[in-house]
Amino acid sequence: MTPALPGGPDGPSSPVPGPAARDAFADALGRRLRGPGSPGSLDVLRTTAGTLLDAVPADVWCAVMLDPATLLDTGGLHEHGFPQQVMPRLFDIEHADQEGVDNVRALARRRGTASLLSVSMRGRMADSVYYRDVLRPVGLSDELRVLLRDGPRTWGLLVLCRGPGAPPFTAAETALAAAVSAPATAALRRALLLTGIDRDDVPDAAGLLVVDDALRVRLATATAERWLALIQEAHPPPGRSLPYALSALVHTARTAAPGSQVRSRAIGATGHWVTLTAWREAGAGTLPGPLGEAGGEGSEGDGGDEGLTVVSLAPTHPRELTALVLDAYGLTPRERQVAQQVLLGRSTAEMSAKLHIAEYTVQDHLRKVFDKAGVRSRRDFSGELFRRCYLPRLDDPPLTKDGRMRDGGVQDGVAKDDGDGDG
Repeated sequence: MTPALPGGPDGPSSPVPGPAARDAFADALGRRLRGPGSPGSLDVLRTTAGTLLDAVPADVWCAVMLDPATLLDTGGLHEHGFPQQVMPRLFDIEHADQEGVDNVRALARRRGTASLLSVSMRGRMADSVYYRDVLRPVGLSDELRVLLRDGPRTWGLLVLCRGPGAPPFTAAETALAAAVSAPATAALRRALLLTGIDRDDVPDAAGLLVVDDALRVRLATATAERWLALIQEAHPPPGRSLPYALSALVHTARTAAPGSQVRSRAIGATGHWVTLTAWREAGAGTLPGPLGEAGGEGSEGDGGDEGLTVVSLAPTHPRELTALVLDAYGLTPRERQVAQQVLLGRSTAEMSAKLHIAEYTVQDHLRKVFDKAGVRSRRDFSGELFRRCYLPRLDDPPLTKDGRMRDGGVQDGVAKDDGDGDG
């Protein structure tokens, strides 16, 4: 790669690809993501990162999934990511302190999808706490971030870094990086909506995990360990005992208001959702059971009065799943309102009166909702949401609590509508 010439505070100068070139790059990625088979979430991230890295090389990179409600990490690819020794400080800056001009929450409020730290800092990198405490200690000089975003909802983040021996990122590379956001986000949303068969024993109850401030596990129930094993993360050998999705949550809980809880949701390797809830406890002596006893199971040291973080891992509640599924369909705010009215069983006339729009406008929104959901009628749409979110509440042995078929189960389709169409 030919080094770019410096271009002042707005970054190195280079010809910025025009709309046609950016569209061609995005279309090529879109075709790869729509290839044969049904790629999972990590497959989408790996294909997207591979395509981008072919055009925009990096010394260090990672690709993570985010909970659109909290912007906390929920899994991802870390084989070529940051060294583990800087991750605690990274999580503090990113999620606990929420500092920095290119913090993921600050990026989510901007219009663009790609941002280069040196440009955001206008060349004053030493003023960036993220650069001082995360990048510089591991020999990195700049970072390019790409949000995987659909409107106000952010589903993932790509991070590319280069060291001082590499050419600086150029404006052209930043533009190409921004072009991958739309096709990658669409594919990631599709992956989150995939259904399948659970081939292992998926936990149906909550698990409990207790970690200390060094992220050492002080107590873990068997159910919690099974939930953790389902979180989708890839790390270099020999791997990690705790996923970064959990580390990010714990770091956030440490700085939360006393008595409050921090929550995020992650999709497991089998396609079902788990809700992680964390809160702080004053010390080991305040916890009941073995952890509160000196030398109890899973404890290290004398217990003392150190601060501990308790994490509950449980199946995501149907109400939360409904909101996640509607988000994953990529509905506009108005389409979401119409979809919610469908789920309430409202007629076209009732929707028109409730939303203060004409009936033909309701019909138009319904067609778009059905198209995005891949169904043909109100009954199909309600049935799809019912299967995903509410059927698991019923006592039906072939199903897990998230509505997925276990091995040996028989899946009955929802009856097709007899021509009620959009009306």
